[in-house]
Amino acid sequence: MKVDLQQIKQRFGIIGNNTALNRAIDIALQVAPTDLSVLITGESGVGKETFPQIIHQNSPRKHGQYIAVNCGAIPAGTIDSELFGHEKGSFTDARSERKGYFEVADGGTLFLDEVGELPLQTQAYLLRVLESGEFMRVGSSKVQKTNVRIVAATNVNLAQAVSQGKFREDLYYRLNTIPIQIPPLRERSEDILLLFRKFASDCAEKYRMPSIRLDDDARMLLINYRWPGNVRELKNITERISVIEENRDISAEVLRLYLPNVEMEKFPVLVKHEAEQKVFNSEREILYQVLFDMKKDVTELKKLVHEIMNGGVQLPVVDEPSYVQPHSIHSMPSIQDAEPYEEETLSLEEVEKEMIRKALEKHNGRRKNAAADLKISERTLYRKIKEYNLE
Repeated sequence: MKVDLQQIKQRFGIIGNNTALNRAIDIALQVAPTDLSVLITGESGVGKETFPQIIHQNSPRKHGQYIAVNCGAIPAGTIDSELFGHEKGSFTDARSERKGYFEVADGGTLFLDEVGELPLQTQAYLLRVLESGEFMRVGSSKVQKTNVRIVAATNVNLAQAVSQGKFREDLYYRLNTIPIQIPPLRERSEDILLLFRKFASDCAEKYRMPSIRLDDDARMLLINYRWPGNVRELKNITERISVIEENRDISAEVLRLYLPNVEMEKFPVLVKHEAEQKVFNSEREILYQVLFDMKKDVTELKKLVHEIMNGGVQLPVVDEPSYVQPHSIHSMPSIQDAEPYEEETLSLEEVEKEMIRKALEKHNGRRKNAAADLKISERTLYRKIKEYNLE
């Protein structure tokens, strides 16, 4: 029987209707009845920790143990003991034997968060468990068996870590049997206001105060902010505003006080004067606008040089610095050498077409790599290639 997507969202507190988010939930539900290893990827703060629970609770192992381990929070010297256990006297502080997570979670699910932080030696032990279900406690020579379902998560690029020798290639492919990609919040613009209202309502209920509301400008600012901390950052900022601001109606000026200045400096087009402020549907449109501005600057510079070379602009006369060589003045190009000035225009389609062409050249026609470089899906890239006749 197919599980209803909306019921899953309500049960696990997932808010949003983004297509990529729904696809991630659907994959988790499809893989749940199996014992295949799952690798969940996504930026910090997107909510990766919810998906192993969805998988566990919808699997035959749901009555077994579910243990979540943050591999990045455990020191390298004790990670083997935590995962596989140890015998009494195996090291200085081993005053008694101890079961590891693989032993305790036998018959259940083990969630390895930040799996990319595991030391290489531990990675070798983990690979053995995944392939044969066998492990040994630290300080023991006795092989033990375990039946554990592994779900791993990371916010780092494991393929890049493999190329740098920081992560075992065989373990990467073993973990990545079923990949689930969680989209960042900036790609879920349709969900941002839903999440804000939910967090504001929860905070108001918890502290018994009226819920905060955003005016139109504040809503647009919230949607167009880049959210490097994703859902976690949105929740923190919503709670902070709810507690600090006495006025329950939040304007863009007030909201801007709670958004890190570094992001506004990175995208200055978002904080122009209200008469000039533009709303962009995506981060890529911001990039296009930057390219337009650069192109305009170059065009104006060409125009100025052309006027100077043709005597249209008189430059102020200044004393020649002593370090200028006499012949350098005569080396200036003559009016006859100057190219005629032509106004240049650059359309959005031309910019997009050129970016796609350069990305394909950079990756020798490998569309998957080009799509990743352009931060778009392969399906979108295929459509654009066909649209611009770049095949």
